[in-house]
Amino acid sequence: MRTYRDLCGIARALDVVGERWALLVVRELLFGPKRFADLHRGLPGMSQNVLTQRLRELEESGVLTRRRGLPPVTGLVYELTGRGRDLEPVLLALGRWGSPLRPGPDSASELSPDALVVALRTTFDPDAAVGLHATVQLQLPGDAFVLTVHDERLDAARGSGPADAALAGSVRTIQDLVFDKRPLDDALRSGDAHVDGDTALLARFIATFDDHRTR
Repeated sequence: MRTYRDLCGIARALDVVGERWALLVVRELLFGPKRFADLHRGLPGMSQNVLTQRLRELEESGVLTRRRGLPPVTGLVYELTGRGRDLEPVLLALGRWGSPLRPGPDSASELSPDALVVALRTTFDPDAAVGLHATVQLQLPGDAFVLTVHDERLDAARGSGPADAALAGSVRTIQDLVFDKRPLDDALRSGDAHVDGDTALLARFIATFDDHRTR
């Protein structure tokens, strides 16, 4: 592993997570353990060889660990250690800093499910959520998250649970609704999105994200 040979704590941190793709691997593990194939699916621009190398480096540095998956998951899974989870506020701060930047011409048009939820957390506007207390079930193809707004903050967890409203659709549809401000009624009429529960509350929830950021 390359090193900056600099005593500064920032440089020492970058010695561990500054290699290309390293922090995006951490991003994909923020909401729980994943198998190698699931990680690669969330990072399609990354070769399997590079992913293998980054996983090995991050494991050697104590950022993540390998273990046997618990049923119904089979095989090896990768998950963040306590040190790895400590990177979450760093990633969220980077997301807030980078969100206003215009994507490059060769950027992918769709986020991974985990990147979408991280983007929701980084673009959440507490001022727009004053007085809002809601739990939203986000249902994506092959994945699900529970999003909870309380005390002007947004929490997210992978999985299913009781909710005031459920929003089902593709990642691209959710991006359009939240970041491009596509009207919810339009997505419902076209069949791109489906809602169970309180539609008015869901519309208020969608309005809590900063539309001045570029996606």
